[in-house]
Amino acid sequence: MTQTVRDADENGLHGIPHPPARVRWAILGVVLAADVLDLLDGTITNIAAPTITHDIGGGTSLVQWLGASYALALGVLLVLGGRLGDLYGRRRLFLTGLAGFTTASVACGLAPTPGTLVAARLVQGAFGALVVPQGFGILGATWPRAQIGKAYSLFGPVMGLSAVGGPILAGLLIDADLAGLGWRPMFLINLVLGGAALFAAARLLPHDTGDRTTTVDIPGSALLGATMLALLTGLIQGSAHGWTAFPVLASLAGLALFAAFCHRQRTAPSPLIRPSLLHNRGFTSGLVLGIVFFAAVSGLLYVVSLFLQQGLGRSPAGAALALMPLSAGIVIASIACYRLIARLGRRLVLIGFLVTLAGTLHLLALVAASGTGPWALVPPLFVIGLGMGACFGSLYDVTIGDITPAEAGSAGGSLGAVQQLANAVGAAAVTSVYFHSGGGEKHATTVSLTVVAAITLLCCPLVRLLPPKAPEDQHH
Repeated sequence: MTQTVRDADENGLHGIPHPPARVRWAILGVVLAADVLDLLDGTITNIAAPTITHDIGGGTSLVQWLGASYALALGVLLVLGGRLGDLYGRRRLFLTGLAGFTTASVACGLAPTPGTLVAARLVQGAFGALVVPQGFGILGATWPRAQIGKAYSLFGPVMGLSAVGGPILAGLLIDADLAGLGWRPMFLINLVLGGAALFAAARLLPHDTGDRTTTVDIPGSALLGATMLALLTGLIQGSAHGWTAFPVLASLAGLALFAAFCHRQRTAPSPLIRPSLLHNRGFTSGLVLGIVFFAAVSGLLYVVSLFLQQGLGRSPAGAALALMPLSAGIVIASIACYRLIARLGRRLVLIGFLVTLAGTLHLLALVAASGTGPWALVPPLFVIGLGMGACFGSLYDVTIGDITPAEAGSAGGSLGAVQQLANAVGAAAVTSVYFHSGGGEKHATTVSLTVVAAITLLCCPLVRLLPPKAPEDQHH
């Protein structure tokens, strides 16, 4: 979560009593439901992209934009969403974001053209960035400090199950072709899910007024958004239609905007990233490693899904089921590594990188040798999932190992935003390699996996730049 959570005392926030236990659990359910919706819609296009492009066109550009647009808007606005919750009240931002997210989901499901679908995905991600940062603050205001650990402990398993179940649900809905709508019900179902969550949130969430003294760096957020949009436009258009003047100019504009964003962060009274964090070698190393590694594995997931459907001819549901070992590995490793991080520190990150590399090389060898039978992919995908699960939490836990408590809110928001932006960049960059490798699906997949393996290998020696340990109070 991205905002600084206000501490609640034993009697509740500002002396207001905590709600009864049954209400607290219901509030937790609402917060979890919103996060599940965000996670589902961030991953379903990995499975649906081939079906969507076959239906409405858009070709390789749409495949790349489907995931990148959502992650781009979410990542750019995540920190801003947290600040706006502090400013105007978390309840108001949560309800506004959830209503907008649900409406944008319906727009995605009804989109008649590739352009309208990408625009709706951008809006969906933007409203998701208003919802997601409010969760921990809402729980901190409604749960006693001594019991809130019970609430937080449910996030990992629930998010893990959602990561497994989301693509499967999307694949089943596509294969079912409800009312002849094809892929559209996987977005339209949010009208029911989001509507129910919105109704419950309006009844349950406590009223708060916010803090009007909170400062919000709107220009910084706008510059970051423009930077990423220009860079992704250049990358995707250049890879899809050749490096003509437009993608080159877009990329150059992105670099110029990034320079302006960096200047803004040095001069703004309340920047998105605290300047002291950028002078912390351990934090900046973790930030860079996070961008590189999460971009690589995000692209890997997209490429494997494309290969399963376009290369092996599996249906969307079949591809989703084939990816279950990877999702299961992520869940198992995330749970198992929760306690290990306190003892192993950055060594656990290195282990995660090496395991991911081993699984990727195994998968690469199978694809190159045409050893992709029904069960052959299970072991390497499971190993890749184990490696990813070992890194997902531990990399950022270690990254904040030597920051001060005053920097914690900005650090957490920055890292969450970076992961989403890395997802956007990775989905665009690795699929660009996939679509322009030539020589058929098998060759494209082997080249893409080779790139992912090389990036993962390069990350390994950089682990030594991270702080040795996670903060002492992270895992108790």
